[in-house]
Amino acid sequence: MVNPVIVAAALLIVPVLLVVGMEVLHRGSLHETGTWMASHPKLALLNGLLAMLVFLFLYGLVGRLFMAAGLSVLLLSMVALISFFKKKLIGEPFFPWDIFLNKESMNILPLVTSREAVLRLVLVFGTAIALFAIGKAMPRMSPRWLTRLTLVAVCGFGLYAFGTRAAWLNALVDRAGMNEIVWNQQENYGENGLALAFTMNVKNTIVPRPPGYSESAMAGLADSLNELVGAPKAKAASQTQKPNVIFIMNEAFWDPTLLKNVKFSEDPLPTVHRLQKEMTSGFLLSPQFGGGTSNVEFEILSGQSMSFMPAGSVPYQQYISRPLPSLASYFKSQGYASTAIHSYERWFWNRENVYRYMGFDEFISKEGFDNPVNKGAFIADDEVSRRIIQEVEENEEPTFIYAVTMQNHGPYDDNRYGDNPIKTEGLQTAEAKNTLETYVQGASDADRSLQLLIDHFEQSDEPTVIVFYGDHLPMLGYDYDVYAQAGFVSTGRSEQWSLEELKSMHSVPFVMWTNEGLPKEHVPTLSTSFLGAYVLNRIGLELPAAWAYNAELAQKTPGLLRNLVVDSSGQLYAEVPPSVQEDVEIYRELQYDEMFGHQYVAKYLSELMAARAAPSSGG
Repeated sequence: MVNPVIVAAALLIVPVLLVVGMEVLHRGSLHETGTWMASHPKLALLNGLLAMLVFLFLYGLVGRLFMAAGLSVLLLSMVALISFFKKKLIGEPFFPWDIFLNKESMNILPLVTSREAVLRLVLVFGTAIALFAIGKAMPRMSPRWLTRLTLVAVCGFGLYAFGTRAAWLNALVDRAGMNEIVWNQQENYGENGLALAFTMNVKNTIVPRPPGYSESAMAGLADSLNELVGAPKAKAASQTQKPNVIFIMNEAFWDPTLLKNVKFSEDPLPTVHRLQKEMTSGFLLSPQFGGGTSNVEFEILSGQSMSFMPAGSVPYQQYISRPLPSLASYFKSQGYASTAIHSYERWFWNRENVYRYMGFDEFISKEGFDNPVNKGAFIADDEVSRRIIQEVEENEEPTFIYAVTMQNHGPYDDNRYGDNPIKTEGLQTAEAKNTLETYVQGASDADRSLQLLIDHFEQSDEPTVIVFYGDHLPMLGYDYDVYAQAGFVSTGRSEQWSLEELKSMHSVPFVMWTNEGLPKEHVPTLSTSFLGAYVLNRIGLELPAAWAYNAELAQKTPGLLRNLVVDSSGQLYAEVPPSVQEDVEIYRELQYDEMFGHQYVAKYLSELMAARAAPSSGG
């Protein structure tokens, strides 16, 4: 027989204790949890509602009140603990899609053996065991089957509604003051609470099918794309030998001299600033800020756009589970050795699997560096440059290299370089000054590592092209502290930025160097998803059909983010303007077909190319 008093008390007490417990485990501090609950009471209540739905769902399944409470403690506490350990390891909270990535979960095991971790685990399992024991000692209080089925159905529906962000739920969430900070998930979890942020991220695993997607539509699109494939728009200076092509995505590389109110004791980026005057250069529009390197990498390597993906999604972790055409597979088809280099762990962002699907011949990760020099916690950028040189020199065939560095990974409040030689003036607080100077030293080292490459290939008789850029702006303090103090943005509240400020906070410099004598160009804005097509055109290589479309679209709308579009005249829009909506929709359909659909375009293009080649082969 169910005691209504005990059930009512449990409904009031258990969700509160679950939320407090989750936040303490996730944040690592009772004080931080109390501060968050006091400053965000409505969001705390929403987290409590989610905890109650989980608790009642389990109660409906098992039919035992204290057993359901114990299972809720185990389930939700494990989510909180995994998030806590993951933040310690790589600075990111626990996402729904992490459940399917066993490698990452295995790499938190060393942290679980620490005294701090053991105490947390003992507390969690001790609480759960105590609840199980109480439930066993008390008289069985099981509701009727109809009641249990109702609980499972209603609570399951409620959890589903939160996970998919059902329209009827928006008013409740908005009134609670939730602000989904998809570009900074650590801040997202910190502001909104673990249960709410985690559940709201569930929707980011679903990619909707474009309304115009069908086999007949894709067949027609393939026919149109076939007309685009032809001679490249630019020719390389030397056609006798294919150039080595080296892409270097330098971690958080940006030009700090763009900060309006800050002065520097010396130029931190002499190489980049010289190349901006002498070679092709410009600004890439990155879909990320402060983190999410793999999403920028995804855009550049695949030519696909994050603007068509659910907000907060990570394609490397969620969507890439079959071969995906990329720069790597393209260069491989052109007779190149195709190599990826990343100076961190192989499993990070699931690269070891994704690179295989993208067609890289080889992936050199942290483990492939012999006794490397570290700067701070990570392998120095100079070491990456030396490894690039080694790979090119050892290959007889032309080489395509996609390199990703780690030295200047944030946060930047760790004094990793000791006394920074480049000093700054103009910031209001010592903390901001220290953060910026640490970052600037890393950026200066990155600039020097680029010069190291140039010095080598200037003496080489092999034609070589180097494309150097950052993945996103660095996170310089909470609430964009350094940027706000320096007058780069008007406020630390991103929702109040103008479109021009939003563009500035997503624009990273890129430079090209070559010993082939290509003419200089200045590119004011170019989405990272269009960079591959741009470079192929510049060095005189024929573009695959989809990349040819990218090049055409980039002429009309060179900048394409989820909440910012830049047209050919430099005009800024918060959404795709009518003049290019049809073109952008074709881009979206192409992407869906290649990544999630039936790959009709590839099939029909193959047939068209075979038909075009048939007469010559029979002559």
